[in-house]
Amino acid sequence: MNPLVDIKLLPSELQNEDLILKKAVKKANIPKDAALGFKIRKRSIDARQRQAVYRLKVELLLSPDTDESTPIFKPTPLHPVKKVIIVGAGPAGYFAALKCLENGLKPIVLDRGKDVQARRRDLKAIQQDGIVNPHSNYCFGEGGAGTYSDGKLYTRSHKRGNIKDILQILVDHGASGDILIDAHPHIGSNKLPKIIAQIRESILDHGGEIHFDSYVTDFLISNKSIDGVSYLKDNKQIELFADATILATGHSARDIFGLCDKYELGLEFKPFALGVRMEHPQHLIDKVQYNQAKREVNLPASSYRLACQIDGTGVFSFCMCPGGLIVPAATNPGELVVNGMSLSKRDSPYANAGIVVEISQDYLARKGYTGVFAGVEFQQTVETAFFQAGDGTQKAPAQRLVDFVDQKLTRVDMKSSYIPGLISAPVHEILPQDIVYRLQEASKLFDQKLNGFLSEEAHVVGVESRTSSPIRLERDRSTFMSGHLNGFFPCGEGAGYAGGILSAAIDGRNVADAVNSYLDN
Repeated sequence: MNPLVDIKLLPSELQNEDLILKKAVKKANIPKDAALGFKIRKRSIDARQRQAVYRLKVELLLSPDTDESTPIFKPTPLHPVKKVIIVGAGPAGYFAALKCLENGLKPIVLDRGKDVQARRRDLKAIQQDGIVNPHSNYCFGEGGAGTYSDGKLYTRSHKRGNIKDILQILVDHGASGDILIDAHPHIGSNKLPKIIAQIRESILDHGGEIHFDSYVTDFLISNKSIDGVSYLKDNKQIELFADATILATGHSARDIFGLCDKYELGLEFKPFALGVRMEHPQHLIDKVQYNQAKREVNLPASSYRLACQIDGTGVFSFCMCPGGLIVPAATNPGELVVNGMSLSKRDSPYANAGIVVEISQDYLARKGYTGVFAGVEFQQTVETAFFQAGDGTQKAPAQRLVDFVDQKLTRVDMKSSYIPGLISAPVHEILPQDIVYRLQEASKLFDQKLNGFLSEEAHVVGVESRTSSPIRLERDRSTFMSGHLNGFFPCGEGAGYAGGILSAAIDGRNVADAVNSYLDN
């Protein structure tokens, strides 16, 4: 068996293969000439001490390397008649489609948005002109919301499925092999579209179908079973029938929530979080995290994860984007929503993260929002208020963080990565006051943990409201199927069962296996 050892390196030593081998054989206590080479199995950064270092888990190769990765995606011949409709071409939908092909089932994927290349034009329209296409934007379209949101690939959902399988499928479709070894892997919004396009080709090449600009408007139901869906394409209403339907529409498909409610498919409120994007100069975060005035070569833009309790309510960082950009994530005209993204190099001079407050059903009830759609209605109210506080475009209301805490209007220019631009506004008055209070107090605590967080160079941009779905669709824990409609499988983040690319992809594969079991019975 090959020895597996842990070593540490200075950032400047990371590319020195001779040194890595020397350190590894010394740690393994074997002769240097006994090792034919090495492989890095895990890589992470440890910045807890004054000097940031890399920690590597290294496998020493004592015999010729025969470790060739086996593709996870292994399609089989399709069943002659069985078909599965998948609504949504995000990670849950696409990974469900791949798994259907492995199980010999033909997937037919419908997405209201455009393919990943054509989608860029609508992103440019919202960035440059403030025009929001309700079917093609940062949330809707091929690849889902994660396509243009950094492509972060870490999750805490390790018990739901094999994360390595998801990562390997991404590598097999063009992602860097680094994602297999990095502790906090990411792909980058500039590279992820090509990978998604390759996954699309795999689906099509093995007998699946994918239809873009196909907006599902109704379910076709008989005898407490779903027979298919009705969708709008090119101004024509089309009916599509299949043996099962997977619903993987993402956290912002509010019209689909309404359709599910119409058919009494077991919707329930799900807690979520709401707050602002906070943006800092990246060099400030680097200085604090790495204890360096200037970031060393081979060290990536640094990140942070912060959390605290204010009066028994959680306040935490969400979707932190080092070296990133703030982007407009509205899905309808008349609303303003922001999110974060990064390119693969994470080389923007700014760092941003959602700093958000937990929103519970009890909290909303005290505000007068009740019922299963309480969270959706609250989101819409706040998003509309931020739009109305602006100038009628996608310019975002913003404030220096110190002014937000002191409840003063910002009267100096704020430099930002947000392309539509910022507009000085009293964010502390637009948000509900109890949320404002918690964000203010949390900022003071975060400054104690991350010296310089509460900086005059930092600012808040609103509103960060689409952290996760405010709705959950009921499904059986073992069969993954709705208890209200045979053949109907809620899936992914929009159904309330995932919270990012990896967990959504895992859920998609699990649901596709459940569909296979259902159709075998």
